Amino acid sequence: MVPMPQLTAVRGDITTQQVDAIVNAANSAMRGGGGVDGAIHRAGGPAVLEDCIARFPRGLATGDAGWTTAGDLPSRWVIHTVGPVYSEHSPSEARRLLQSAYRHSLLEAVRHQLRTVAFPSISTGVYGYPKEDATKAALEEVTTFLASEAGSALQLVVFCCFSEHDLAVYQRTAPIFFGAAL
Repeated sequence: MVPMPQLTAVRGDITTQQVDAIVNAANSAMRGGGGVDGAIHRAGGPAVLEDCIARFPRGLATGDAGWTTAGDLPSRWVIHTVGPVYSEHSPSEARRLLQSAYRHSLLEAVRHQLRTVAFPSISTGVYGYPKEDATKAALEEVTTFLASEAGSALQLVVFCCFSEHDLAVYQRTAPIFFGAAL
């Protein structure tokens, strides 16, 4: 029997995570931007943008994912995904698109035989997705995927939280995985 991959939530900088791939909460143009996207492009250097331009000349659709080099980052790859802008969709459609972004990111990781992946909190910054709802949707999708045959190839999924508040949301939402919030 293959053990269930480990889930963890940490407070930290996603650009310093030492995993096979970090996930970038990208915009659909795939040309860098603000927030997590800008931080990853700055830390990864020009190779990340060059690979985005070469691999995704027309960008990515909301809910989709694709990979590039990690450039100067400690991870080997960046998996770029586009989450929904919350105000542009009904709550159910936004949830479907957000879960699709997580699922497609995990599928990219498995497709490239990666074992460890770190996620930011997709769509909860300028895209305005309410953090508690986004966390529930992310955990539901990731745990469902990890329980599947495809998910058994992964060893570790990290939810890398930018702030103590974000980490506390994960802890409250899934204390079985991350412990109770203080």
